[in-house]
Amino acid sequence: MVTLTVNGQQHAIDLPGETPLLWTLRDHLGMTGTKFGCGMALCGACTVHIDGAPARACITPISTLEGRKVTTIEAIAADPVGRKVQSAWVDAGVPQCGYCQAGQIMSATALLKSNPHPDDAAIDEAMAGNICRCGTYGRIRGAIKQVASGVKS
Repeated sequence: MVTLTVNGQQHAIDLPGETPLLWTLRDHLGMTGTKFGCGMALCGACTVHIDGAPARACITPISTLEGRKVTTIEAIAADPVGRKVQSAWVDAGVPQCGYCQAGQIMSATALLKSNPHPDDAAIDEAMAGNICRCGTYGRIRGAIKQVASGVKS
């Protein structure tokens, strides 16, 4: 039994400790916003926050999360920066197919919380692990810059 704190709520999980967080969120907690992409932490579709830092849920065993705080896309709007990022995403028309967007938003929010005014190099570094098959990278960068500049949406 593992106790996980996800989006501020505790959950007693009766699964093997090596179970990836991704499948625990999706299959056992019904939180389907975190997506499966590659299963190898290469695409970023499964990005969540663990204690505020971006992490790949597809390779994170639940046994490593006891006493830690997990935040998913379902709760990111409760964070003031997350809410601004989501609004900027809409303003900039970022999503096309939308599949990668939860992971993109989670990575962008973590970046802006740690560095409210990132330059292009910091944006590139923070977002490098998130792949968008639709190629909306320019709009993603624009949305991040919109939040960083404080432009109201």
